[in-house]
Amino acid sequence: MTEAGRRRAASSRRARVRSQRLPPTWEISDSDFEGDTTAEEGAGPRNAAEEHKVAPETWRPEKALQRLTVRVDPAVLEDAGSDILMEALSALGCECYIEPQSPARSLQWSGVRPNPQPPGVFPEVWAAQDQELLLLLKPEEFLQGVTQLIQTLGSPCSVPWISAESPVHPHVAVIGLDAYLWSHQPSTQGTQQPQSPEMVETHLTIGWPEVEEALVLLQLLRDLDVLLVASWQELSQHVCSFTKALAQRPSKQYRDSKAFSFCTTGRWASGQRVARNGSGLQGVWWRQIQQFNRVSPAVADAVVAAFPSPRLLQQALLACSTEQERLGLLADLPVKPHKGKQHRRVGPDLSRRICLFLTTTNPDLLLDLGS
Repeated sequence: MTEAGRRRAASSRRARVRSQRLPPTWEISDSDFEGDTTAEEGAGPRNAAEEHKVAPETWRPEKALQRLTVRVDPAVLEDAGSDILMEALSALGCECYIEPQSPARSLQWSGVRPNPQPPGVFPEVWAAQDQELLLLLKPEEFLQGVTQLIQTLGSPCSVPWISAESPVHPHVAVIGLDAYLWSHQPSTQGTQQPQSPEMVETHLTIGWPEVEEALVLLQLLRDLDVLLVASWQELSQHVCSFTKALAQRPSKQYRDSKAFSFCTTGRWASGQRVARNGSGLQGVWWRQIQQFNRVSPAVADAVVAAFPSPRLLQQALLACSTEQERLGLLADLPVKPHKGKQHRRVGPDLSRRICLFLTTTNPDLLLDLGS
């Protein structure tokens, strides 16, 4: 046998050995409907568990903000205070792009959908991230629109600034309207520079009563919210809060779609983890004691050290012969002193509250007399 023949034979034997040692695997595709049902049943819970494990990790607050993009119209940067808004968005952690928007002087949000998309979130929630728009108006532009709105009251197309056919969900923000109205009162008109007749008529006829009426009409006609802020700092705080809420909207709906929406899971969720062997229950008992008013960690440590579980404390309370002894069972427990502080005890007040909490049958009983 030649050298090449021996190499081919050896490689074929190694291939047969590897094929014998490999465990059976399953390949699932859209056309495999006639496969083994037991394999599909075994794969189903595993996939669901993986989705349940991956979804909370990908929807942590900082991760959600990284998937959200804020697009700012270049006209917004023409204002001297716009750098405050840009610095706030940069510190927030989301992507920010300077791109022309329609209408001008507006901000628009867009999000990136996670892949795979966990169940429990409707497609409308993802689409809503791409339909939010904030339009920044100057005070004189807003007042002109208010005049137009009041003159054409009742018309469905009378809402200014934004087209009625626009698919976005608009919001309007006006910076410095209060100061603008105050500076253009009739008593100060003599010190102002000459203006166009249209602007003078607007200044003389529009005041806070008309502005408040317009705000109500905008809310009723187009479900349009108008934000009146005094400075760019206040506007930046609102934009950051709105961005956070928009980024967390899918995760909140995913959480609410679960059977117990109030019970979150994952490493990033707060709470005491309890293993199947019972480890961690003492930490739960320690946290439960701290839920009482005016209970420090040192006091909770003293109670848990004397009675490691609520069941042991309940048994000790039932073994007391008198009510006074039962109420003062924990009063003399020593509390480990902090640095430079004197030794102290748990005290009769907390002892009485914990005793009543574990023994009373009255659901309306007030445990804390100081509340």
